[in-house]
Amino acid sequence: MISVDAKKKEWIGPFKTGGHEWQPVGQPERVHVYDFPRLAEGKATPCGLDDLSRNAGGVTVGSDHDTAQFAVASIRRWWTDRGRTQYPGAQTLTIVADGGGRNGYRVRLWKAELQRLATDLDLTIQVSHLPPGTSKWNKIEHRLFSVLSRAWRGRPLTSCETLVQ
Repeated sequence: MISVDAKKKEWIGPFKTGGHEWQPVGQPERVHVYDFPRLAEGKATPCGLDDLSRNAGGVTVGSDHDTAQFAVASIRRWWTDRGRTQYPGAQTLTIVADGGGRNGYRVRLWKAELQRLATDLDLTIQVSHLPPGTSKWNKIEHRLFSVLSRAWRGRPLTSCETLVQ
């Protein structure tokens, strides 16, 4: 059983982020106060995947669009890198997801991409959607995204490499 979700899109560039990061006296890091899109070098979307039974998670960072295809590509990557070896006899993959957004219960592209994934991996995929307005019940919000927010606190995300590190 895995949980998937995407964190809010992050602007790439010298923008102010919440929190404090200590700097040497008199050497503050220069950042833009406002996050106007024209000042950004791009956007990045962190897509998190949490293996609930092993209490292990990972993040895939996309630099294009936050789509259902990106979400399913993250699941596929997790399965080929870790899931297949950690669960060698698995016949079913259960996914917990929010009820809305790119992996919502009404999104046809999400369903089509999951069917393609199930066919390619020869797995039965079951999806459990959380009710609308309850995305904070998704354990990935607390287990993974809070760690990301703490790691990025007070530090401008000037490049995708900074974001990934």
